[in-house]
Amino acid sequence: MDSIFTKIINKEISSEIQYEDELCIAINDVNPKSKIHILVIPKKPIENINYASDSDKEILGHLMLVCQKLAKKLQIDEEGYQILTNVGEGGGQTVMHLHFHLLSGNTLTM
Repeated sequence: MDSIFTKIINKEISSEIQYEDELCIAINDVNPKSKIHILVIPKKPIENINYASDSDKEILGHLMLVCQKLAKKLQIDEEGYQILTNVGEGGGQTVMHLHFHLLSGNTLTM
């Protein structure tokens, strides 16, 4: 599975990095849907949550904690924020590599 996120992870495409460690990278969304819109992307290529397995528990938990760290860093932890992931084309997923959206500033309603 090769996607634009793979190219960003491999530094083949530059992006504004908000956070990076051995398991993931977090970048500003190039087409933001709210004032703050960061994508938290695992370096392991998982298509979406449907393709995650029990062995991915550590990565999935880590992604949530990175969202929390970023919220604190950006000082939105008190006012509130959203974490969302899209699953499949019918769920709005446009890049077939698991990622979480960290959003704040304009609440998306369900």
